[in-house]
Amino acid sequence: MSATKTTRLIRFAMIAAAATSLTACGAASRIADIGKAPELSTIQDPQARPGYQPVSLPMPTPLPTERNPNSLWRNGSKAFFKDQRANKVGDILTINISIDDSAKVANSSRRSRANSEKAGMPSLFGLEGATLSRVLPAGASPTNLVDLSSDTSNDGKGSVDRNEQIDLKVAALVTQSLPNGNLVIQGRQEVRVNFEVRDLQIHGVIRPEDITAQNTISYEKIAEARISYGGRGQITDVQQPRYGQQLYDIIMPF
Repeated sequence: MSATKTTRLIRFAMIAAAATSLTACGAASRIADIGKAPELSTIQDPQARPGYQPVSLPMPTPLPTERNPNSLWRNGSKAFFKDQRANKVGDILTINISIDDSAKVANSSRRSRANSEKAGMPSLFGLEGATLSRVLPAGASPTNLVDLSSDTSNDGKGSVDRNEQIDLKVAALVTQSLPNGNLVIQGRQEVRVNFEVRDLQIHGVIRPEDITAQNTISYEKIAEARISYGGRGQITDVQQPRYGQQLYDIIMPF
């Protein structure tokens, strides 16, 4: 067996071993959860979660603070009475998410190409006879040395028909106050129904002026919004391909 084939077999064995270990780990955790509902995540500080990074955005030049000690109006206030809307780190507000999105796209493409090349050497200083016969294989004709042809045809079609509708509410926590007054919010909600957990997460940046008097804000007013709505449990496991099939789809080039 050649060194190249041996190297390929070793690589394939390593990939198979890795896939087997991943499958074993996943299978072991699923076997341990047989007969039990999925566990809910513990409540924790969003800033303490792995991968958390403070938001850094371009900020305007800060203006000097003006103090009016003899005035009944406090700079930055929206009313004479205390504003109950979220405006500092640790405050909570409600986010209304109402997404009704649909899209339909259809594409079709077809390409065809045919090539033909012929080359010969019927005359070369009188050397096309005996001299070339010593170099060319038996039966080769100097007048028809090369004859190439190719025929390529591609036919592709694609279509997208999507209809998404989400209507729900989630409470979010103010995790950061930017220098220009904008607020960074993060919210997460988990709902367990029988053996399935639905997980809703939302992150983004909002303006305090967009918060309503009811301390709510609509999702389309959230900048850099990241909305994730999914789940985990028995139903989600059935909807996902097996680990072996996912690995096969990744490594197969055809």
